[in-house]
Amino acid sequence: MHRKLKLEVEYLTEEHLTGFESYKYSSLDTSPLSVYVMHPFWNKVVQFCPKWVAPNVLTFSGFLFTVLNFILFASYDYYFYASSDDKPQYPPIPRWVFALAAFNIFMAYTLDGIDGKQARRTQTSGPLGELFDHGLDSWTAMLITVCMYSVFGRTDHSVSPLRMYFVLWNVFINFYLSHWEKYNTGVLFLPWGYDASMLATVIVFTLTSIGGHEAWKFELPGGVSAGIMFEMLFYVSALVSNLPVVLWNIYKSYRDKTGKMRTFPEAIRPLVPLILFFAISTIWIMHSPNNILEQDPRIIYFCIGTIFSNICCRLIVSQMSNTRCEMLPWILLPVAVAAIFSFILPTVDLESMYIVSIVALLSHVHYGACVVRQMCRHFRIQTFSIKDHSE
Repeated sequence: MHRKLKLEVEYLTEEHLTGFESYKYSSLDTSPLSVYVMHPFWNKVVQFCPKWVAPNVLTFSGFLFTVLNFILFASYDYYFYASSDDKPQYPPIPRWVFALAAFNIFMAYTLDGIDGKQARRTQTSGPLGELFDHGLDSWTAMLITVCMYSVFGRTDHSVSPLRMYFVLWNVFINFYLSHWEKYNTGVLFLPWGYDASMLATVIVFTLTSIGGHEAWKFELPGGVSAGIMFEMLFYVSALVSNLPVVLWNIYKSYRDKTGKMRTFPEAIRPLVPLILFFAISTIWIMHSPNNILEQDPRIIYFCIGTIFSNICCRLIVSQMSNTRCEMLPWILLPVAVAAIFSFILPTVDLESMYIVSIVALLSHVHYGACVVRQMCRHFRIQTFSIKDHSE
């Protein structure tokens, strides 16, 4: 039943698998919105879910809602010009698309909120479920943020593709820091910004479905547009609610001797691949001979989001199995080679990005599928079904 396929690679070592065996989930959610509003709501919703439904089915279904949104917006607004008044060749996104997008995000958020509760109801909690959940969340970070860009687009009331690129990196870094924090403390402190951002996304899409993209073409005192206001909110929330909290929790774990007590070089080791990836991709994009970010921002956002998710998944595997984090994942190699190649042959700059995107997508899907299958074989479980369930 769990035979190894020909193209399968065993990414997990024996050390990883042994670490997973002794893993115990530990998290702390102190967000008032989550504790007093969302969790009571999810506790009601999960009661309607049949006990034969595997938690990973809920997790994956939620992820597919965000994928559907990404495909939907890409088909109606690939170049982010749909909300621009001076680009008549790009028609506005139909309002029903925003209404459907709001519904999809709400469904994704709800399914993400009840999958763990379903696991406890069906007594199927385990490391695979958490890895599956957080691994897909690391990809969702890009999918949802890029969809939000279509609300404002590349207009005078929004931000440029380059500034959007850094907004995306702000989202990635904050997501990664939470798992880096757990890598050192052993506890996942769920950031307050997550619940607020998910509900804000639902509200923004809903309002846009009612008023159209024109509803956001206003300026606040000081000439601050709606797009810039959202950009500022991303950065402020990161600097106020996330980064100080992460650093404080890590410091406290060392002070109270409650964390992993790693040496400084070992503690910051997971930051190396992320910093390297940021440096390589940013140098390529900033100094691109053909300004590929202006030509096709969507493929760049997709590419960096996919590679980020792969790097993040590797950190989550290390953090959960209590093993040493990889410092140079091989997925960085194609980006580095393509970046160098673009300067040697500038005429194929954009084509290089398309190739890297395809390689990144196939590599990441392969990595995820192989890791999940390997864990299923090791723990003798099924990904999408519950074995020997009794009512």
